[in-house]
Amino acid sequence: MITQPYTIVIILTFTMALFIWGRWRYDVVALMALTSAVACRAVPFHSVYDGLSNPAVITVACVMILSSIVNQSPLIQIPLRGISQLTQHRTLYILSLTAFTAFLSSFMNNIGALAIMMPIAVQSARSANISPSTVLMPIALGSALGGLNTMIGTPPNLLISNFKEQATGHAFGMFSFGKVGLAITMIGVLYVGLVGWRLIPKNRKQAHNTDSLFEITDYITEARVTDNSPLVGKVINRKQLKEWGDFSIIGVVRDDQKRMSLNHEIVIEIGDILIMEADAATLNHLIDSLKLEWIQDRAISTDILKTDDISLIEAVITESSRIEGRQLNELNLRSRFHANIIAISRQGRFLKTRLASLVCRAGDVLLIQGSETDLQQMIYRLKLLPLEQRKLTFIANKKINLGILFFILAIIMTTTQLLPIQIAFGGAVFLCMVFHVIPVRHYYENINWPVIILLAAMIPLGEALQTTGGTTLITHTILHSTQPSSPIITIALLMIVTMTLSDFINNAATTIVMAPIAISLAQSLHYHSDPFLMAVAISASCSFLTPVGHQNNTIIMGPGGYRFSDYIRVGFFLQLLILLISVPMILWVWPVN
Repeated sequence: MITQPYTIVIILTFTMALFIWGRWRYDVVALMALTSAVACRAVPFHSVYDGLSNPAVITVACVMILSSIVNQSPLIQIPLRGISQLTQHRTLYILSLTAFTAFLSSFMNNIGALAIMMPIAVQSARSANISPSTVLMPIALGSALGGLNTMIGTPPNLLISNFKEQATGHAFGMFSFGKVGLAITMIGVLYVGLVGWRLIPKNRKQAHNTDSLFEITDYITEARVTDNSPLVGKVINRKQLKEWGDFSIIGVVRDDQKRMSLNHEIVIEIGDILIMEADAATLNHLIDSLKLEWIQDRAISTDILKTDDISLIEAVITESSRIEGRQLNELNLRSRFHANIIAISRQGRFLKTRLASLVCRAGDVLLIQGSETDLQQMIYRLKLLPLEQRKLTFIANKKINLGILFFILAIIMTTTQLLPIQIAFGGAVFLCMVFHVIPVRHYYENINWPVIILLAAMIPLGEALQTTGGTTLITHTILHSTQPSSPIITIALLMIVTMTLSDFINNAATTIVMAPIAISLAQSLHYHSDPFLMAVAISASCSFLTPVGHQNNTIIMGPGGYRFSDYIRVGFFLQLLILLISVPMILWVWPVN
């Protein structure tokens, strides 16, 4: 029979392997791991739901809500307008974007900061004929670096503070992380702004627009309806079109006026020019069978998909998007939002497969057609990130600034230790609800529930790793294998292991596994646990080597056209720089004795 320490270690090992494999959602994997641990009696029944009431989990949820309120504030526009004017001075422009993203990320979640910065960065870059790949990786790295400065900057910091409180009875302060984190952020921002973006290969930095990203000439064409076409007199609707093949008519040009078939049905007449969507083979077949006439004297571009009332927008699918992992034909997007998904790009490459059967993945870029109002509703409801600034992005709500005031008060209350962090931020959310800052349903919609489930499921596993003796087992194995001769080597090894894990799995999951090991390692060596915990906090948030280590890395991959090697090219030197800076600074600020 396997004893409990080995049981929990084996379960967590398989869990880490499944996280790295990446085929299953991380919240599902975490729930499977918790269920297995309960079945093996490694986690007692009374501890199964401890994660849901954990202060770190409550605070993470509150910060998500408050970050969404900050995201809607017009005040954010003021500094962004100034930054967008710096495109003629590229280095200063990228430095400013990265630094401001890091500042925002210090006080809101990383994805919230990226959601604010990405549209203005892409729009200003394109207007200056700069490729989005030049700016997207810097702002993604900036959002991660900024999270190092405060307790609420990133979930690993909240978790580490919680582990410290359990081990010593005292939590880290709101700005304790900034004692080392601020220096790392400043040096990291300088590296990214002066050196990092230049390491991106030149072919990624060639300016490109929507047409080149989606290659619309491969699947969009215009054809004129002849007098003997079977389409004459027919109404455009999906049921009718299926009789002739797998294609869509997304618009009609009649009397030099475009009409898009989004909100109403159109009866086809002789001489109409149809804007059709299908693959090349299907288009050739349709031209013959439907007695249509090619129109070859006009260049095909995204402009043919727009009218005064109908627009196009590019939006990125995130891990928390409602369509992630689902087929488009399940979603009825056209009937729900009066919008068309025109094309999808994945990892910078246009997907030529039929969209109806395509399974959406985090990082995919959608080209969507619809009215401004419908597009905004679709983006909000499906939790997509727009690539360019839209007219309605910022909601005209005077109470939004009141929500920001409550957010600031929560930070002050926590910093001065007048209230525990979960009470301060929970109170801020409650006040926002009382004063109707945003609609009640938005409080639930703005929580990234997969992250909350992940944390709630993994926290009992982290506790079990300690209570069953699993951390002692791992610590003895580490000490026996490495025999570290100094605190510098021990801290460096701990950071390298944590960084490596965080490059492939969720940083919160990495923290929950590594924090108990760090505490046990410190106790075995008769050192204070603070420097070891801080080493885990910093290294867990520095996942720059892969597109899968952090959601922001995944989100920018498609719109930036990046390859896996680009993350290594830029991220390796940044992680090495952080390691060289962090180890001596941690030991200087938090001595081991």
